Amino acid sequence: MPSTDTNLADRSGQLVDHHTARDPRIMLFYFVIASLLALLVGGLAYQQLVKVDVYADAARQQTQRRVFYPGPRGVIEDREGRLLVGNRAQFSVRLMLDQLRPELRTEQIRIRNNYRATGDKDVPTRDQLSHLARVSVVQRYLDQVNKLIGRDEKVDGRRLRRHFERELLLPYTLIDDLSAADYGRLWEGLPVKSPAQVYTMSAREYPYGSAASHTLGYVGESDDVEAEDFPGEDLKTFRMKGTIGREGVEKRFEETLRGEAGGAIYRVDPAGNRISKPIEQLLPRQGKNLRLSLDIDLQIAAEARLAETEMAGAAVAIDVATGEVLVLASKPDYDLAKFSPRISAATWADAEDRGAFFKRAIQGAYPPGSSFKILTTIAALRAGAVTTDSTINCPGFFVMGRKFACHDGAVHGEIGLRTAIEKSCNVFFYKSGFDMGPDTIAAEARRFHLDRPTGIELPDETRRMIIPSPEWKRERHKQGWAGGDTVQMAIGQGFVLVTPLQMACFAASVARDEVWTQPSLLHDPNRPRQRTERIGLKPEQRAALIQAMEDVTLTGTAKILTNGRLLPQIPGLRIAGKTGTAQKDAEGGKKINFAWFIGFAPAENPRIAMAIAIEGDTPGEETGGGRYAAPVAHAILKTWSEKQSRPAQHPVLIRSE
Repeated sequence: MPSTDTNLADRSGQLVDHHTARDPRIMLFYFVIASLLALLVGGLAYQQLVKVDVYADAARQQTQRRVFYPGPRGVIEDREGRLLVGNRAQFSVRLMLDQLRPELRTEQIRIRNNYRATGDKDVPTRDQLSHLARVSVVQRYLDQVNKLIGRDEKVDGRRLRRHFERELLLPYTLIDDLSAADYGRLWEGLPVKSPAQVYTMSAREYPYGSAASHTLGYVGESDDVEAEDFPGEDLKTFRMKGTIGREGVEKRFEETLRGEAGGAIYRVDPAGNRISKPIEQLLPRQGKNLRLSLDIDLQIAAEARLAETEMAGAAVAIDVATGEVLVLASKPDYDLAKFSPRISAATWADAEDRGAFFKRAIQGAYPPGSSFKILTTIAALRAGAVTTDSTINCPGFFVMGRKFACHDGAVHGEIGLRTAIEKSCNVFFYKSGFDMGPDTIAAEARRFHLDRPTGIELPDETRRMIIPSPEWKRERHKQGWAGGDTVQMAIGQGFVLVTPLQMACFAASVARDEVWTQPSLLHDPNRPRQRTERIGLKPEQRAALIQAMEDVTLTGTAKILTNGRLLPQIPGLRIAGKTGTAQKDAEGGKKINFAWFIGFAPAENPRIAMAIAIEGDTPGEETGGGRYAAPVAHAILKTWSEKQSRPAQHPVLIRSE
């Protein structure tokens, strides 16, 4: 019988042999464990090495915020470098909300404890407590400001809530547009480390008030503030309010005048409060300056005289050679100083009530009246309908189905071309227009571009101008053309509608003996003389026309310009011009008149051309061009002539900060 020791030895060997063998089940277990470990290591490596940028971006988006600041706008100057629109310092007091966190927490606890101490079961929610604390703390700082400048301002709870929800990283404005005196008191009175501090921003400044308001236009607030090529496109972005051109040159040249925005990136805490200085920053830059063709001396002279008429109207003056606009005035207008830094509801309503937003120089489409007779004369001379020696008999009316009266009911008798222009004889032009026909007149008007906008660098130029023709009337009114339409058209009445700017361009074209003047509001000291198609009059015909227009200002319907009785004479200045009185129907069957004057000077070597249109405000009242429009031309020409005799002066440029 084997011994026990021997059996144990055998069993031990068997056990050893059994455990050292390769058990498939154990090997599978090892493989699973190894695979899981490999997957874990691979996952960790992927997360740590491959996706590190993804997590870094996510962390950056959570802890960083981007802020954009608008750049100051460029300034606008007149042709001599005088400041028309600049930038002034706009003072405000603002509160840095990220510095209020300890106070807000303390105040929130205090308010909650007060509710509990009183036994009030209706304890506000956490959000309500937070809002109450914000209002209380902000009002505390506002009270400090009120005490320093003698005001009694209150916090607008809704505006404060919106700011905390949408613009937490931006300073909260306690009081905007402070006076310089208030700014000084706050600068001295507020503690250096107070969260409430005074700020200086940029607002538009208008040294000449309402002068050229329709041309210059105004700006409004804009949230579209963006710094190009600034990093952090994936970050939450806040924008300080900037400005954008809403009207006039400010709108037309927005891309030029708008400043380049600056930007900054800040680290923030989980609540969104700033906790560091900028980790990246770009300073804003001022926009480009703009030099206009306007002459502010002439502009002010024109507007002052327009205001004296106490009627609505417009005046335009143009440099004959270059087409640069020297005056572009409309009345009534508005005081630009009241539109900056923002427009109040009362200011807006007042301007609307007075019709002050209507840009009469470029939007007023009016019948030109007898000022159109210059075009009719050119058309008739070129068509051979009249000659410089032609005469007709004026009995005081012209019969074309009905009687069409002469100017002011006058009876001129036998009258020639020059005298017909000087005395504004309607009958002469009734007959001339009828003899050549409407298509000839319309073709000549289209040659002078009176049927289309001028293309001046301003928004909102009207397209309502009308140069009628038989075809136009059939399309527009579904009616045939009558002889009465032709005679009305010949004297600038009936369907004819043009703007003061168009008629100023027409006057400049006649002065230059060409058919088209392209107006421009931009000054270029090296701008070449405009050259377009010649009018096509023979030398003797042109000489007769110019002499007749000068006779208008010497002995004719605009003699007020030169006789020295009501207006001072302008020494040595020969003026060529033409007055006009047009009408439109008003209520009660009466008519409202429009007074016109177009012309240029010096007559022998034209350098400045102009058009003035005055809207009558009383039905049935005579509003003649010589009585109302010519004095505005006189104010422009007198100022222009005086400037020609002065020695050239270098302007003092006013630079904005």
